[in-house]
Amino acid sequence: MKQDERVRSETWFSKLLGRPEFAAISGAVMVFIVFGLAAGNSGMFNLDGVMNWSQVAAYLGLLAVGACLLMIAGEFDLSIGSMIGFAGMMVAIPSVYWHWPISLAILFAFVGSMALGALNGYLVIRTRLPSFIVTLAFLFILRGLTLALSVLFSDRTIISGVGDIAAADPIANFLFKGVAFHSFFQWLGQLGLLRLLDSGEPLVPGIPKVLLWWVVLAAFGAFMLARTRFGNWIFASGGDPVAAKNVGVPVKRVKISLFVLTAFCACLFAVLQVCDIGSAAADRGLLKEFEAIIAAVIGGALLTGGYGSVIGACFGALIFGVVQIGISYTDVDSDWFGVFLGVMLLIAVIFNNYIRRRVSEAK
Repeated sequence: MKQDERVRSETWFSKLLGRPEFAAISGAVMVFIVFGLAAGNSGMFNLDGVMNWSQVAAYLGLLAVGACLLMIAGEFDLSIGSMIGFAGMMVAIPSVYWHWPISLAILFAFVGSMALGALNGYLVIRTRLPSFIVTLAFLFILRGLTLALSVLFSDRTIISGVGDIAAADPIANFLFKGVAFHSFFQWLGQLGLLRLLDSGEPLVPGIPKVLLWWVVLAAFGAFMLARTRFGNWIFASGGDPVAAKNVGVPVKRVKISLFVLTAFCACLFAVLQVCDIGSAAADRGLLKEFEAIIAAVIGGALLTGGYGSVIGACFGALIFGVVQIGISYTDVDSDWFGVFLGVMLLIAVIFNNYIRRRVSEAK
């Protein structure tokens, strides 16, 4: 029987190559091999070392999930970094100076941040201006408001004492501060499976809560993107918004919702950081918007929208965390970190462009 020329078989490697997260996973494997050879005996891959770089990756991963979903829908949010500083002040000022319960201050920060995210999305849709321009304006507006309001209400740009307040609040302490499974890690220390400090506490007291939040948020984003109708709407909105609108996809609602989600991710980053470090600062989150976009691009998201992977963005964040912390375990000057990050971004963009052309030709 003559084979239908319209049907073409693909090898497993071709299918794998077509996955948006393939480059990020390959890059992560390469990075681990490099640092395994260069810093394998330095303690980088001991449990405490793993917690160090995974915590950095987790913070960026929170932002990368939101940034990736928004990029797949064809939009950008450059106000993420400024939102981190602004949300941190929305937690710190009411709890420290106005003596609000910190749980209420955290709720206030989430509501305020998500309202600003909705405003971002509404302005993009209403004005039809590029989201790059609108959110760039909000980058400066929020950074300026953070600095001005912190000086106005507290007469300083760094507010301390939030950590003690969070520790005394059962909700904030349970959800956002410190580590989880502390008792389990103590038990492992007593069995001799973990290194103990002179005080008898394990060197690694538990799993940082930001890691758990990252896993939950990444699982939610990946499931929504791959298994729900809303996920299909996200791809359609970024691929061809006019065609998507013609077939009934609520493109405006999808994009505004994703701006709200991105603001939620930035606020979650801020709340976890403020509760963990114990202070808020007006300059927090500087350049984080670009790091989140880099992680999403390394993870396979196209700058033109319509293509990407939450899992890939998480691997992009993992690469970032491993390299940023891993350099300190080697003899390489940390000043080279920026060079490496730029090279990774360039390679990812070239590879993603190749994949896009390959997919287009296949159609």
